[in-house]
Amino acid sequence: MSKNIRTRFAPSPTGQLHIGNARTAILNWIFARHAGGQFLLRIEDTDRERSTEASEKSILQDLAWLGLDWDEGPDKGGDSGPYRQSQRLGLYSEHLDRLIQNGQVYPCYCTAEELETRRQERLAKGEATQYDGRCRNLNASEARKFQADGREPAFRFRAEPEGVSFDDLVRGTIAVPGEQLGDFIVARADRMPMYNFACVVDDHRMQISHIIRGDDHVSNTPRQILIYRAFGWPLPAFAHIPMILGGDRQRLSKRHGATSVEEYRKQGYLPEALINFLSLLSWSSASGEEILSVPQLIREFDFTRISKSAAMFDAEKLNWMNGIYIRNLDPDAFAERLLPHVRQAGYPVPDAAALKPMAVLFQEKLETLSGIGPKIGFFFAETCEPETAEAAGVIRTESSQKALRVFLKETAAMASIDRAGFQALMKAVQTASGVKGKDLWMPVRIALTGQEHGPDLAGAAEILGIEKCRKRIESAIAD
Repeated sequence: MSKNIRTRFAPSPTGQLHIGNARTAILNWIFARHAGGQFLLRIEDTDRERSTEASEKSILQDLAWLGLDWDEGPDKGGDSGPYRQSQRLGLYSEHLDRLIQNGQVYPCYCTAEELETRRQERLAKGEATQYDGRCRNLNASEARKFQADGREPAFRFRAEPEGVSFDDLVRGTIAVPGEQLGDFIVARADRMPMYNFACVVDDHRMQISHIIRGDDHVSNTPRQILIYRAFGWPLPAFAHIPMILGGDRQRLSKRHGATSVEEYRKQGYLPEALINFLSLLSWSSASGEEILSVPQLIREFDFTRISKSAAMFDAEKLNWMNGIYIRNLDPDAFAERLLPHVRQAGYPVPDAAALKPMAVLFQEKLETLSGIGPKIGFFFAETCEPETAEAAGVIRTESSQKALRVFLKETAAMASIDRAGFQALMKAVQTASGVKGKDLWMPVRIALTGQEHGPDLAGAAEILGIEKCRKRIESAIAD
């Protein structure tokens, strides 16, 4: 494809990066890379009260953590900058004046109270609630009267009565009749541009060829198309992707669990797993495979395979997928990624090399990296008590106590222990005690780790060392 393909992701820095917005960024990035084009990052920060530098920084960090690289943006520059809308206000004002001069935009002096009163009146009559055009054809005398009353006008776009029709790459042809549009506001009284106006100016000036966004923007697109036409600009291609729903088929929100990329990062999800999972919320591979590397996603992307139906966020499937990615990591890479989560849990590990012998014992069992906390603590504890009453009961049985005493006797002359030595030891304990199978292994596991289920016991014993093993067995033997 042509390098003229240009997509963009344009978040508002008013909070953390939502998982749904991250999915939008991912699909824009994947398509741009698939097409050999460019992916742009634009910050839509015209909401002065809610936009913060901290939010912008957080969003950029989360995008970078996901592995999305942008070709142009606020931190990289580019020929289409600046890339923050707050730095483009003069450009919007210039373009607003152009539409005012050609009569496509007019001042509206209606107050919010008047607009709401008229809207309620039309609702009561069962009529359309769009703006009734009260200020559409004001003469100079009427305008001066409003100004004398201290009214400052907003600026409305003179919409076409015949409506708008456009072809969407996902949803097909979408037609919106003119009576559903009405004359809409493009700038407030202080000339601060509204979303639809600023978005069109930016997308045209930045030469965006494809606008890929959530289908909650379908209602905005006809209005944006009217603005494109008013300037005589060519239209980009539009692709509206389905929204993400929770298990109750309601729009994904905090009641369904974590909703920001930062939360998933802190919980120990891998970025490549999250990209894989989010991509499949609305798109599917022709191969039918679900575990897809980023290069594979880029290679296979096709708009025709994006569903029109809402996507269901399945947390269990994400956990399953993340577990697969964890197991596929090289042991050194796994230890490196696990290290921050082990430290976050409060365990003093100097580096990934020191963590690796412990880490590999859990690699097959973790679904998230943060899940390591409750599992690894027994390595660092001075003493090790059974985690549950049931586990405590197991080691108090007569056969368990017999096996533990024999274990202690068999290790009396041992100076060290490794995996092979532990296996040989357990055979010796079985022979000498007559206890075998689960009745042998379970009490030893509980005595050494406090857990009924856990990592390979021979590997754990090797890391603990013979002295700590003996002390824990001694502690588990009833007086």
